[in-house]
Amino acid sequence: MKISEIFYSIQGEGSLLGVPSVFVRTTGCNLRCVWCDTPYTSWQPEGEEMAISEILRKVQSYNARHAVVTGGEPLIMPAVPELIEQLRSLGFHVTIETAGTVSTTAVCDLMSISPKLGNSTPEGAFAQQHDKLRLNMQVLKELMQQPYQLKFVVAAESDMAEILALVRALGAPPESVMLMPEGTKPELLRERSGWLVEQAKLHGYRFTPRLHIDLYGNRRGV
Repeated sequence: MKISEIFYSIQGEGSLLGVPSVFVRTTGCNLRCVWCDTPYTSWQPEGEEMAISEILRKVQSYNARHAVVTGGEPLIMPAVPELIEQLRSLGFHVTIETAGTVSTTAVCDLMSISPKLGNSTPEGAFAQQHDKLRLNMQVLKELMQQPYQLKFVVAAESDMAEILALVRALGAPPESVMLMPEGTKPELLRERSGWLVEQAKLHGYRFTPRLHIDLYGNRRGV
C-alpha cells in the first residue's frame, strides 16, 4: 500500500490524548477538505509503496504499544484490514482515523470517526463531489458498532447546530462526542478553544485540543 509517512509521537487528539503512538499515514483521500492539514495525502498525494511486512518492521522499531492508522483516508486502501489484523496480533492497540465515509471489514480497538461538516467543503472543482461524499449515515452507523469516538473539527460557533443534529440522528451518547478547534496555528487554536470549551460544557461533550500543534507546531512527522 502507498504510505506517506510512519513516525513516533504522542496522540495529539481525542480520548487517547498524550499516549505515545506510532502513526502509519496512508496517502490518498476521497475528500478534499478546504482546511486539510495533510494536503500531501489528499490534494497532492505523495508517498511510496510499502509491503505490510515492511510497515510492521518499522512500527515495531519504536517503543510504543499504540498504533494509529491514519491518512488521508486509510479505509480506501484494500490492504488496511490485513495491516490492522497483523498489528493487533503483535499486541498493538490500534486506532483507525477515518472520516467515516467508507465501509470496512477492519476490526480495531478504537474507531476515531471525524464526520466532515459543511465547513470542510472547498470552492471550485472538488466542491460538488466533496459535499456529496462527506456524510454517509449508513457507514457512520456501521463504524459505530466498534468502540468509537466522534471527533468534530469546529471552525465557528455556527457549526454547533450541524453537530447537534448529526449527533441526534446517529443516536450517539454525549460522552462519545469530541469537539476540536480547527486550525494549525497555536494562537488561532487558543482563540477558538475559549468558546469551544463552553460549548462542550453546555452539551455534555468532550473538548479535545490539538496537543501536537502546541508542542511541535504544524509540521510533518509529529
